Formats: sequence, C-alpha cells, structure tokens
Amino acid sequence: MDLDAASPTARALRCLELVQAQPGITADQIGDRLGVTGRAVRRYVSILRDAGIPIDATTGPYGGYRLGRGRRPPPLVFTSREALALVMAALDGHHDAAATDDPVGAALGKLVSALPDHVGSQAAAMRRYALAAPDRRAVRPDPGVSSDLVDAIAARRRVRLGYRSERGSVWEAEVDPWAIVIRHGRWYLLCHAHHVGERRSYRVDRVEHVDALASAATVAPPDGFDPVATLEEQLGSGWEHATHVVFDAPVASVERFVGRPMGRLAELDGDRCELIGTTSNPAMYAGEWLAAIPYPFTVVGGDELRDAVRAVADRFTAALSRPPGDR
Repeated sequence: MDLDAASPTARALRCLELVQAQPGITADQIGDRLGVTGRAVRRYVSILRDAGIPIDATTGPYGGYRLGRGRRPPPLVFTSREALALVMAALDGHHDAAATDDPVGAALGKLVSALPDHVGSQAAAMRRYALAAPDRRAVRPDPGVSSDLVDAIAARRRVRLGYRSERGSVWEAEVDPWAIVIRHGRWYLLCHAHHVGERRSYRVDRVEHVDALASAATVAPPDGFDPVATLEEQLGSGWEHATHVVFDAPVASVERFVGRPMGRLAELDGDRCELIGTTSNPAMYAGEWLAAIPYPFTVVGGDELRDAVRAVADRFTAALSRPPGDR
C-alpha cells in the first residue's frame, strides 16, 4: 500500500499493526516507520481509540504505546503479502482452500472476506483459482488430540495415551511429551515412553485419547534435543528387518542421497562407505531408496533386503528382455 496516498484510517491501521508487533513503541519510532510526525501519530492513536481499540500510553524512558485491556479485541491487520502467504501455506498442506466444508477452507474464507479489498483481493483470487493435488501420504490427526498434546508439551506434563497400532491393537502408555514434528504429511509425537524406558515416536493420527496426569514434577526434553533429527533417527531404527549396504563410493558422495530413516552412514575407507539400519518395508527400501542412489552397492546384510533387491533387478531385467510389442 502506498502510504503517501493512504487515508488517515489506513495509516491508523498501520499504526495499530506496529503497536501490536512492538509493544512499547514510541510515537517517534512509529513516525519514522510511517514517514510522518509524532503529532500525526498521536492523531492516528486517537482514531483507534475512537474506534474502541484500547491503546495505552506511558511516559518515561521505557514508555510508549501498548494495547490495553478493553471490551473490543483489536482487529487483525494483514498486508497483501501476508494474506497471500497464508493461502499458499494452506495449499502447501494439500488443503482445498476454496472448500467450505473443509475446516481450513472455511477458516480461510472467513479471514479473506474480512480483509479490506486492497489486501484481500489477491488472496481471494489465489484461494479461488489455485488448486492443491491431494497428498496420498498425508494423514491428518484429530485437531482435539493434537491440541491436547501441544498443551501437554507446553505445560511439560506427563500424559497417558490411548494408542492404536498399525495392526489395529489398542493399548495405553504413560509418556513425557517433548515435541510434535510434521514430516511428509504425517504428524509424529516425540516423547519418553515409560513402559519401555526409552524415547519413542508415535503417529499422532493413531492417538485415540490424551489424559493429563496429576503430577507435581514437570517433564522436559534432554539437553541439546533436536526434534527433527531425533525423529529421523527414530524412523530409521528399531524395525524388524536389518539392513547393511556397502557403497563403492566415499561418504561425501553418498550422503546427499541418504536420509536418516535409511540408517547410519559411516566411512569404511577412502573409497567406500557402509549404511546400517532397519526397515519394516524392504521392497520400498530397495525399489525407492536404494534404486535412487547412483553408485554401485552390495547388500552384505539382511536377507529380506537382499530378496527385495533381487526382485527389483529381475523386474527390470525382464522389462529389457521382453520383445517389442509383447504384452
């Protein structure tokens, strides 16, 4: 928005945005941001107060403007760029941003309709005409369960989970929740599980209920805890099928093709490295992960992985040996 041509009301809303973002901001600081005098800033503050928005002013070396307590909450103020970014974030999450029966689409519709025309027009157009292809891997958890877990993480409170495994069995466990990580469309809870005495990662969409436990002690993740790195390591360990692969290439060449869920990559000598891990899906490990690494390798451990690699090789060999037109 061109502030030189903006109306006093538009400038007042920009003033409100600055006060919201920086409590204690002074009239001179606001004036510098808006390119106006301190007297003009005080006039904009009066406009906001007349509109029922409580703006408190304090004097002294630590004084400035702050939002006060009042009956009417201050309006949300977005720039065009912020509104567009919000719609784009919803689309990145593979939501139908224009669907009124989708909670995200409905919420976006309410938000965009409340924006001034000069801010909301581009966001409304993007919401209407940009489409998101569905992500087949995405599994969205229950918002209530997710909120209960976030509350427990923020309060550092132990909880009891009701959990449904991939095979359908249901059980309960006491855990110290540390963080939630979203990876490839799936939500994971990282925690310390007391029934095994170890850190664990659980799919949030499989959590059926969360019960906060009355305890005076607070729980906290260990020092240096990195949620994303911890999840990647968890996803690459503890599965039923062992994997051990040796590559005829140095670590520096192979590591950019290897994600943490594939296992631990270590150097053998200057020209070779090894990957040791576990998997629950040898076919995917062979056909999707190993097949994408452009270096010679040997499966030295894991009968299931060896069989899966052999099946991939046979399938591609058969595709090359089949006569043209033979189906």
